[in-house]
Formats: sequence, C-alpha cells, structure tokens
Amino acid sequence: MKKRIRLIRGGLVYLSTQRKAASALLATATVSGTADEARSAAPSLSDLWSAVKSTVASGSSANSTASQNSNGARTVSHQPESRTGFVTTGRGLDRQSVPMALFQKSKTLGIWNPAEIDLKKDRDQWEDFSKEEKGLLHHLSAMFMAGEEAVTLDLLPLIRTVAAEGRIEEEIYLTSFLWEEAKHTEFFDLYMKEVMGSPQNLESYHGPMYRILFYEKLPNALNALWTDSSPAAQLKASATYNMIVEGTLAETGYEAYFNMLEERNLLPGLREGITYLKRDESRHIAFALHFLGRLLAEHPSLTGYLEEELGILLGDATNIVHEIFDRYGDEVPFGLDREWFLNYAVKQFQNRIQKLGLG
Repeated sequence: MKKRIRLIRGGLVYLSTQRKAASALLATATVSGTADEARSAAPSLSDLWSAVKSTVASGSSANSTASQNSNGARTVSHQPESRTGFVTTGRGLDRQSVPMALFQKSKTLGIWNPAEIDLKKDRDQWEDFSKEEKGLLHHLSAMFMAGEEAVTLDLLPLIRTVAAEGRIEEEIYLTSFLWEEAKHTEFFDLYMKEVMGSPQNLESYHGPMYRILFYEKLPNALNALWTDSSPAAQLKASATYNMIVEGTLAETGYEAYFNMLEERNLLPGLREGITYLKRDESRHIAFALHFLGRLLAEHPSLTGYLEEELGILLGDATNIVHEIFDRYGDEVPFGLDREWFLNYAVKQFQNRIQKLGLG
C-alpha cells in the first residue's frame, strides 16, 4: 500500500511560496498510511513555524534594495526590503495624471488578440509574390519582430526603477505597456509562421548598424538601470527605447509598411495587426514624452546631456535606414523609397524634441 504525506489540520498556518520553505515544512510531516498515525506523530505548531522562519531567513539575502553612491547613482544592495506605507491608502492614485489616462486607454484600445486576426487571404496572396518581394517582406518583418522582442525583454529595468521611486501611476501604466509589447512580439512570430514561413536564418537580415542599436545600445541602456537609476541614466534609457527605437524607427517602419500594403490592397491581416500596433505605440510615445518631460523639469541641468545623446542615437537610426536600402540598390521591391524613409524619420524625431522643448 502506497503511503501518503499527511499534515494535521491547522498545522499549516502559512505555506511559504518559497520552495525551500515548503520542503522544510514537508520534512517535518510524518509519512503515514493512517490518520491516527499522522495525528500521534504530528509536529507541533512551533516546530512548523520554526521551519518556515529558518528557511525564509536563509533565503532573505536574495532580496535587494536601491541606495545612492557618492556619484548620485543608485546601486543595488542585497538587503531585505520593507515599506513605510502605500499610495492607495495614503494620498490615493492620481487618476488625472498622464500615465493613468493612458492606462484607461490601454484597457479599451489595447484589447486585441493576434490569434484572432484572419490570415487566410494573406496566405493566398503570399504565394503570388516574387522571390524579391518575399525577400523584402521577410527582411522588414525580421527587423520588426526582433525589435518588438527586444523592447519586451528590455522594459523590466525601467518598471523596477519607477517602482523603487514610488511612482505607482507610472508603474501601473508600464504594466500595460509591457503586455502590449509582448502581444506585438507574438503577432510577428505568429504571422511569420502562419503566412510567410521562416527562412533558415532570419537574423541574417540584421546588419551591423541594426545590431549596434538593438543588440548593444538598447539592452545596455536599459539594463544599466539595475545598478544606476540616476536621472541621467533614466534619460538615456528612455531616449534610446522610446524616442529612437519606438518613436523614430518603429513608427517610420510601420507607416511605410502599412502604406506599401494599403496602396496595393495586400495582406489584409498584416495591415490589421499593424493598425493595432501603431495605436499601441502612439500611447507608448505619449508616455515617453511625459516621462522625459518630467525628468527634464526636475533636472534641467541634464538638458544638454539629453540633446547630445539624442543626436548620437538619431545617427544610429538613419544608419539603419541606409543599411536597409543598400541591400537592394536602385530596384527596391514595392517601390519603397529611401528619401521618404529618412524624411519621415527625421520629421517624427523633430516633432518629439520640439514637444520636449529641445532643439
């Protein structure tokens, strides 16, 4: 007869979510085939509670808190973290703030499911494209899908930073922000598999200029926040992520991609997905303008620093545009135009910096 682990009723007052704590609790429980045996050999409540406390205490060093070093940068120390109160039970949420207004929009406009988009016509039309046309669509989509995955991966340090500063409204909005980026990643992955089919190596479409920004500068700027969440570091992270990757490159690419397909009545499922993406991204950029504007208002001495960083990053963005078109020479499928890309990207960039009072 198989024996089962039993614990006397009332003995488990709290079950720790940590695996070690749970294991410690179970180690004190008797292995028995009958309830009577379990009852007679059951550990006392004090034994159980001691097991929890000793296990949790041994793992408490995994918690971390942020402090400032002599340079004003926030550093991570491995100490237990505690609170002194909550916003909701104190002043309450600022529902008139920009982040909360954007959060309301996310709950209505951001509700779409990539898996529910009808792709039948897209699959039929895909078969009629030439090799060159398929190559361009693979190229652009490979850049978009990696870009969406990158911003999904790299947002967490920013969320942690605003949370550590007690900016609950910004943190609340950023939860929807991350969820939307995850959906964008899912959409392109699904579309590639369901319609386009994946070439052997999609990353072959990621040229050196693309890799500088998406493989190096973007993750470096965001992940730096784990150990340095100073205002300058936050400005650099948001400038890289929101102003350039989203507000310049992605917005330009999606606009061109959508128009190229719309003018030819092609790939309706892809157009539908891009429509949703553009709507989501507009909220992301609105948040970035709020976020950067707040930091500049609090630290006006960093204005020159931000302008310098943005100038460098704009150069990275235009280098990527040139890299895309250099691959095709004078005959670009679907009539895509290099000058249109560059002009639109610079125009969007200028609009954003003007709203921030820069330039």
